[in-house]
Amino acid sequence: MRFDVMPGDPKFGKLFPCVCTAERQQAKLSRELSSLSQLDSLRHLTFESFDPSMRGTESAFRIAREYARATDGWLVLHGAVGVGKTHLAAAVANAYAARNAQAAVYFRVVPDLLDQLRATFDPENGVAYDERFQQIRNANLLVLDDLGTEHTTAWASEKLFQIINHRYNEQLPTVITSNARLDRIEDRIVSRMLDARLSRYVFVDADDYRVRGFTQSQELR
Repeated sequence: MRFDVMPGDPKFGKLFPCVCTAERQQAKLSRELSSLSQLDSLRHLTFESFDPSMRGTESAFRIAREYARATDGWLVLHGAVGVGKTHLAAAVANAYAARNAQAAVYFRVVPDLLDQLRATFDPENGVAYDERFQQIRNANLLVLDDLGTEHTTAWASEKLFQIINHRYNEQLPTVITSNARLDRIEDRIVSRMLDARLSRYVFVDADDYRVRGFTQSQELR
């Protein structure tokens, strides 16, 4: 369809999808990203299945649940291994997907995301790669899990920055988890992660739930 606007208007002379076509395109995008996302295997990670009584997790649980209700801006969950960051990030994504059936939600561990992009990259024919890259960076909700664990080649650093910078500029809902020291993450990414105008940074100071209750006597058996 074309908009009936005067010459000089940004929409003048351009073709735009009608409502029905836009809905079909959104449904297709949602299906494609869902097939690429790791969220299907994490459907059991919800706010209801999270134990907020674990020491040090109460604030992170409350903030993540508040974020899930509005899903506005960024949420950064930072802390050691096993403190529940991935669980809370998945809970946000699952809650968002449940409210927005046609939304394009993409949840991926960062090294796996970069591997996925490499698999579609073909210098001779970049169409599939360009389409996949655009789908990921424009997802309605993007969850980047374990930022800082990726192998930092120049290509990987640049692709990751392009995704993060685009979402920062467009202020698109994004959740990031990391157990890496901030000085091990690229400065220009950290700067955007910690921008209080857009991002809610939460340090989760808790024990590793995976080894909670594991005693020295068990270790010696």
